[in-house]
Amino acid sequence: MNFRKKGNKKAQLNISFGMIFSIILIIAFIAFAFYAIKTVLNWQSSLQIETFMNDLQIDVDKIWKGIPETQTVDYSLPNKITFICFQDSEFENLRFISKEIIRGKIIQHIDIGKTLLEKEEFCIQNINGKVIFKLVKNSGEIFVKIVK
Repeated sequence: MNFRKKGNKKAQLNISFGMIFSIILIIAFIAFAFYAIKTVLNWQSSLQIETFMNDLQIDVDKIWKGIPETQTVDYSLPNKITFICFQDSEFENLRFISKEIIRGKIIQHIDIGKTLLEKEEFCIQNINGKVIFKLVKNSGEIFVKIVK
């Protein structure tokens, strides 16, 4: 009888090792899945920011080339962006304020002086993933100004 108990213990040890190995594999797959999801979400946010900047430049160019008008525009941005700010800087006139990143870009054909109205920067809040403002080109003006 002692011989059978040893055999059962050996079988139990093999099952335990197999189960431990399976659990380790499951944990590794779950960790990889979370990493992949986080990477895709970050990629989506970056794409949304790039799309916003390109769409804004297209809309500004349209009004700049056209007749004087006022156009209300709204764009989607990731919720991690809390504000977009226009400023008078040599390297950028648009920047994003968020918990993680501050990144900027030059948007052409904006009358930054009339947009800022003697302030250091003009910020528009991102509310529920949307920023809404007006692009204005009045008669006799060359560039587009931005107003809330």
